[in-house]
Amino acid sequence: MKLLEGAVDHGGSLGRARALFPNASRPFVDLSTGINPHSYPLFDLPATSLSRLPEAARTRDLVEIAASTYGAPSPANVAAAPGTQILLPRVASLIAPGKALVLGPTYAEHARAAAITGHKVVEVNDFEALADADLAIVVNPNNPDGRIIERDRLLALAAGLRARGGLLVVDEAFMDVGPREHSLAGDVGQGGIVVLRSFGKFFGLAGLRLGFALSDSATVERLETQFGPWAVAGPALEYGIRALADIGWQDAMRAFLAEASARLDALFSRFGIPVAGGTTLYRFLRLPDAADLFAALGERGILLRHFADRPHVLRAGLPGSQDEWRRLESALADWAARRQDQLKDSKQ
Repeated sequence: MKLLEGAVDHGGSLGRARALFPNASRPFVDLSTGINPHSYPLFDLPATSLSRLPEAARTRDLVEIAASTYGAPSPANVAAAPGTQILLPRVASLIAPGKALVLGPTYAEHARAAAITGHKVVEVNDFEALADADLAIVVNPNNPDGRIIERDRLLALAAGLRARGGLLVVDEAFMDVGPREHSLAGDVGQGGIVVLRSFGKFFGLAGLRLGFALSDSATVERLETQFGPWAVAGPALEYGIRALADIGWQDAMRAFLAEASARLDALFSRFGIPVAGGTTLYRFLRLPDAADLFAALGERGILLRHFADRPHVLRAGLPGSQDEWRRLESALADWAARRQDQLKDSKQ
């Protein structure tokens, strides 16, 4: 077990990239996030979504569609929020401060949110260790390595926690591109479970700040009371309603992302870079010279996600255009050639 002392940096900061690589080619190719570079099509918003406070009826429309799309038992099991990030400390505070165990390595904000709400937070690498938690947190599929925990194992854990007043939180931010048969969205009515779903990652609209907590109706009501009225902005309501109802776009995008991630795997393999996991929105790389690859690509204006506490791993998102694919291929070719030259020199 490893005690977590604080959060690490995150991907997606162009300001940080400029500071790290001031002489890099511009514009940056940002592959440091798991956000879909092919966003849901933009459309003209009704002027009232900006000029008036959001209507309660539109929020009801949103949670009804979200319940149907995610497979929750009913709209009463869905709370809409301005992004899942704001939900993390509120969900952690649903139970009294105790022992919070996070299945890791994973997204660092869960540990930080639990800590600021008074829990003693420990990261564990063994799923079975979560049975000893008051608050157990699992990211499924996991960020960054794509690990999947099967639904029956999660339900057994939830049952044990529920019997003694504990809570299981399952962050399904990437389940839109994961094995949906292992989602707990349909099981939240049993109690003792909170499922988090992110809108911005799969739909590529992270700036809208929209997310959902799925749980039993009493917990949903408790969360909504904390938010008060108008929690979700008008534009986010309109995009959420349209995009979540557009099943055709979702199915086509899943197929497209599967092809794109296979293309990325093939590109990395061509230059001797092993892909160790991930989802179709990001690939997880593990190699001894990960730090060198991160720096070499960064100097070419291509950002990967590195991890200060795990120097041998990287996460790579998908290029969003043919020009970005070409830039990545060229940078990888240069890096591989330089590495070969260094290897030859070391043997002389």
